[in-house]
Amino acid sequence: MNRDLVLHDWLVAGIALAAGAAAGLLLRTLLRWLGRHAERTRWRGDDIIVDALRTIAPGAALIAGAAVAATTLPLTARVSGFVNQSLTALLILIATLSTARVVAGLVQSMAGTRTGVAASASIFVNITRIVVLVMGVLVALETLGVSIAPLVTALGVGGLAVALALQDTLANLFAGVHILASKTVQPGDYIRLTSGEEGYVVDINWRNTVVRNLSNNLVIIPNARLARTNMTNYTQPEQQFSILVQVGVGYESDLEHVERVTLEVVDGVMADINGAVPDHEGAVRFHTFADSRINFTVILGVGEFSDQYRIKHEFIKRLHRRFRAEGISIPAPTHTIALQRDDLPPSPPPAPVPHQRTSAPSILTDTP
Repeated sequence: MNRDLVLHDWLVAGIALAAGAAAGLLLRTLLRWLGRHAERTRWRGDDIIVDALRTIAPGAALIAGAAVAATTLPLTARVSGFVNQSLTALLILIATLSTARVVAGLVQSMAGTRTGVAASASIFVNITRIVVLVMGVLVALETLGVSIAPLVTALGVGGLAVALALQDTLANLFAGVHILASKTVQPGDYIRLTSGEEGYVVDINWRNTVVRNLSNNLVIIPNARLARTNMTNYTQPEQQFSILVQVGVGYESDLEHVERVTLEVVDGVMADINGAVPDHEGAVRFHTFADSRINFTVILGVGEFSDQYRIKHEFIKRLHRRFRAEGISIPAPTHTIALQRDDLPPSPPPAPVPHQRTSAPSILTDTP
């Protein structure tokens, strides 16, 4: 310190701090106004950027005011350098947090746009956020004069020990990255495992995959298990698929008439029911002469997996009503069962047939 502090120094420093705080409040108000306008756009990226600037802009204005206030005070070179380094490191940390929020938000927005659902692949979001935060902290430490080379070396040695201790966790992490990179499963897909679990993929995070079944319960599946199990994805390569409904009619039915009536019902269901495929061309295939009826398969188009139950329900109701109106019978399987009463006396056994003994003619031969 070259001289003593006077009232003028405190006054100038206070004005600088007040100016920084006022600038921060003004920027926050301006960004709030921009945020309302950004919500009206279709692109979600501007919402994320404006939301991140709400954090960094007021903080940067306040730090700038503090830096100006520090330059007005008669501080020594050592104290002035420490204050400048501290303010710079604080600004870097604030900028790092804002950048991590922006990048993570953009990654999540891109993932949601690509899958077409309001879901998230949080494994990529978390990895991106961690990488940005680590880089920002290292830059802040370097600004404060802390050498990061020994820290990086220690992290490398410690990382090996952590990797050995967290083998299962790392296996799930890399399995999740592999699943998303190979595009075999994406958030929003409907999957079914050979073990029986099925449902919509809600999220794929750093450890497990979250699946929501049709009863609205969450099923947690480790990523490593999901990567090595057999699985059916009902959303890829196309979300639309066909379902089969088995029907049978009596042998006295006119099969041409049955086929025509069934196709008319299929066309009506495809046109009227939400979730059906209007341009689907229905098909009827007779295939079996059963014991009491002729069985055939009806092929229906479904837009999405969970819609099949509603479409089957409506098709069976309409087909049953139409068959009754057309006089087409759907016979139930019949069986003939013979019953015997135990309280009746047993019938006498049949009389034995007497055996008749016959003598075979003897053949006499002379022996010389």
